[in-house]
Amino acid sequence: MAKLAPESYLRPEVIRQVQRFDLKAKFLIEGFLSGLHSSPFKGFSVEFSEHRKYVRGDDVRLIDWKLWSRTNRYYVKQFKAETNLTGHLIVDVSASMGYAGTSGGVTKLQYATYLAAAMAYMMVHQQDPVGLFTCGEKLNAFLKPKSKSTHLFSILKILSETQPSGETHLAENLHQITEMIHHRGMVMIFSDLLDEAGEEKMLDALTHLRFRGHDVIVFQIFDAAEIHFPFQDTMRFEDIEGLLGAVVADAPAIRNAYIKELLAFRERYKNECVKRRIDFVPVDTSESFDKPLLAYLQRRCGK
Repeated sequence: MAKLAPESYLRPEVIRQVQRFDLKAKFLIEGFLSGLHSSPFKGFSVEFSEHRKYVRGDDVRLIDWKLWSRTNRYYVKQFKAETNLTGHLIVDVSASMGYAGTSGGVTKLQYATYLAAAMAYMMVHQQDPVGLFTCGEKLNAFLKPKSKSTHLFSILKILSETQPSGETHLAENLHQITEMIHHRGMVMIFSDLLDEAGEEKMLDALTHLRFRGHDVIVFQIFDAAEIHFPFQDTMRFEDIEGLLGAVVADAPAIRNAYIKELLAFRERYKNECVKRRIDFVPVDTSESFDKPLLAYLQRRCGK
């Protein structure tokens, strides 16, 4: 794909709009982090702030018994909530993400980078750390989560310099990534989900992430040509990852069956993600990336 400067993925007009959204609101409210601490403040980390006198109805677990032994009075510990949310971008960089359709527009990987740039910016703007995994046949790159603005450009530099290649082993890689993430957080996946392992194994991998308590968002990215199948006459279709070889077919004759199957494929993922409380965002590269992104954020954040 044509190489773009990292900063070109941070569209100013999009940044102005996403600044008003808070990704962690839903994450905290719905308790995705429950069980992380033994304190009653489940859902986020806490640190001790100060004492106050015990009043009837307070949780007795908050009584500071050491202080009682010195003063013979009951005091409870107060805590200050730390609502930092750690994010992880997982970008599929397999060969199929290099497809740019018939119009010569952006590749699916470039589109994914625009989306990832906006989501990463939001987290850094909230002073929340965000990291990066890229994977194709294997894990290719890994950046630990940080919240500095310079880290954002490190993420974009890797993505802008990555050339899509190899087979898609996303399901396998997701299991590995799940074991590498030691604290619950937000996981954002950018892929077409066209994994040779099949839908069942992909859903198993997504379930693994949710089982570990992560808030998971899946951006399924397709090129417009993959969705609308605009091809005419007899065509030679070749698997970009080289697994299935090539097939010659009468494009108009198979168009309706192809589109029906593709829509069913996306609908199955949507329904299965809903069952697992995973956010599923289908996108089409012919549409300006800010439109589906902002529509999703408005739904998520209730704005």
